[in-house]
Amino acid sequence: MTGRAPLVVVGNPENRRVTMFRTAADRAGVPVSVLPWRELASGPVRVPAGATVRVDSPGEDSEVDRLLRGADRTGEHGEILGLHRWYVGFRDALRRLADAVDTAGATLLNPPDEILVMFDKRACHARLDAAGVPVPPALPGSPVDYPQLRTMMRAAGWRRVFVKPAHGSSASGVLALQTAPGRILATTSVELAPDGRLFNSLRIRHYTDERDVASIVDRLAPDGLHVERWFPKAGLVDRTIDLRVLVIAGQPGHIVIRASRGPLTNLHLGNARGDLDAVRAAMGRPAFEAALDSCVRAAACFPGSQHAGVDLLVGTDWRRHVVAEVNAFGDLLPGVLDESGRDSYAAELHALRTGGRASADGRPERPRPGPEREARAA
Repeated sequence: MTGRAPLVVVGNPENRRVTMFRTAADRAGVPVSVLPWRELASGPVRVPAGATVRVDSPGEDSEVDRLLRGADRTGEHGEILGLHRWYVGFRDALRRLADAVDTAGATLLNPPDEILVMFDKRACHARLDAAGVPVPPALPGSPVDYPQLRTMMRAAGWRRVFVKPAHGSSASGVLALQTAPGRILATTSVELAPDGRLFNSLRIRHYTDERDVASIVDRLAPDGLHVERWFPKAGLVDRTIDLRVLVIAGQPGHIVIRASRGPLTNLHLGNARGDLDAVRAAMGRPAFEAALDSCVRAAACFPGSQHAGVDLLVGTDWRRHVVAEVNAFGDLLPGVLDESGRDSYAAELHALRTGGRASADGRPERPRPGPEREARAA
């Protein structure tokens, strides 16, 4: 953003992502206008000439979801349906935005093509793997149903996997699947309704009846699946942990430890924030720095995107690590500050104004992140 070029946020106006970003922009004296996702999901849009455009999540709005799916009804609260149709509508909407940006001579902070790869777990995994970023092994191709999933698992010699919808988010539809002769356990936030419909719940469920597991997988498979080998994660006290690392302009300045008593660590599922200093100490500086370097390299696979949220898994030996996912909208980290005392949105605005900081060799600096601190009251 240079001079007086307007800053436009594509988002849902009342959503906390947009309101928190606008609060940070107000504090920085940066005027922001909002282009509602409902408009973009409905058809062509216009953006101001020379604008800088930030794309934020279309989530948590049932009407936007309906429009992107091209459906005649909104889903019931939490209902999982039409994930591939949603992705096609999302793709088409982002391409309309790209056309509007080109027409206006505007600039995108996160290009649609990169967002779309991040929202396809199969494509994202392949891009990271090709770049040499450590990732969990994945099954080749997308199983079309539960029997094929089990066949592919046997062929790979895997008894424990994570089954993920190719276009899902926030753990919606994800199953942590463990198998043994005569036994099965699927840990998931999916609620299987009596009529076979699936709902994303805030309560973790454990399915031990193979018929139920098969029903869930068969319902999800037509929209595409990404299946990864289970990577055993490190633990602190009685919880397993992973990390969300936000990389802004090449710098991993905001880190959240997600701690869970089960395999799914998403915070909205009732899990807790863990102790970053304890994780850093358990890993030791070389392993911790190597893990951050992998996060930076993962974000660099999307060079046009100003920021990316990287999900990092640390092995039980505290030395090995893999990158599970890269999130286009992974910057909603309330209360987490960088070493300069900036929250994620303030840091992004700072990078926007300054173009990011570079070291003498022209590469982004990567300062050692400070511990998580609660945001100071305004």
